[in-house]
Amino acid sequence: MFIAGIQKLTLLDYPGRVACTVFTAGCDLRCPFCHNASLALPGRHRDSMDTPELLSFLKKRRGVLDGVAVTGGEPLLHAGIAGLLAEIKALGYAVKLDTNGTFPKRLRELAEAGLVDRVAMDIKAAPENYARLVGLEGFDISPVRESAEYLMGCGLDYEFRTTAVKGLHTAADFEGIAAWIAGAKEYYIQAFKDSGDLIRGEGLGAFSEEEMRAFADIVRPSVPGVKLRGI
Repeated sequence: MFIAGIQKLTLLDYPGRVACTVFTAGCDLRCPFCHNASLALPGRHRDSMDTPELLSFLKKRRGVLDGVAVTGGEPLLHAGIAGLLAEIKALGYAVKLDTNGTFPKRLRELAEAGLVDRVAMDIKAAPENYARLVGLEGFDISPVRESAEYLMGCGLDYEFRTTAVKGLHTAADFEGIAAWIAGAKEYYIQAFKDSGDLIRGEGLGAFSEEEMRAFADIVRPSVPGVKLRGI
C-alpha cells in the first residue's frame, strides 16, 4: 500500500465523525484542476508512512477518533486497499472512501465485504465533457456510470460531488449532471480553490457564490438535496 501521508485530525472530511484522513498516492486520471498533483502524478511523491505505522497511530487514537477517511490520489488504484481497510475496520473505525468511480468492481467488492461505511464519489462533469475534465482524450465514462448506478441502488451511505471550476464548467454541465444522477441522496457542488499544487492551473478560477447558487438551482429539481460546499 502506498500511503503518502496522514492528516491526524479532521472535522470536515468525514461528515458526522471525528476522523483522520489517510492519503494514497497515484491516480488514473489527470484532471487539470486536481489540487493534489504531487499525489496524483507518478514520481512526484514518496512513501511517507507504512501500514504498521498507520495502524499503530490508529490504535493509540481509539476513543478520540471514530472515523478514517481514505482519499488520494485514487485509493481504488491499489490492489491492497481491501487489506488496509480490513485492518482499519478491525480496530473499530468507520471508513469513508473517496473515489473517482473508475473502479466499479473493486468498489462493489469493498462495499459487499463491509469494508466501507460511506463513499464520496466525484462526478467531474456532464458526460459529454468528461474527457476534457479528466485530462484524458477518448476517456471511457462507462465505469464511472456503473459506480454511480451501484451507489444509488446499494443502500450504502454515499455522496456525489463536483468541484466547479471556471474555465472548465458551464451551466450545461450541471444540466447534464442533474439528468445523470437524478434522485441521488446527497450531491455537493464544491468551490474550486487553487492549492498551488495543480496539474494544469492556467486559466482556471473559482465561480462566485451567486454563480454557484445558480448551478445548484439548475440541479435542484432533479436532486432536491443539492448543497454548496466551500463558499
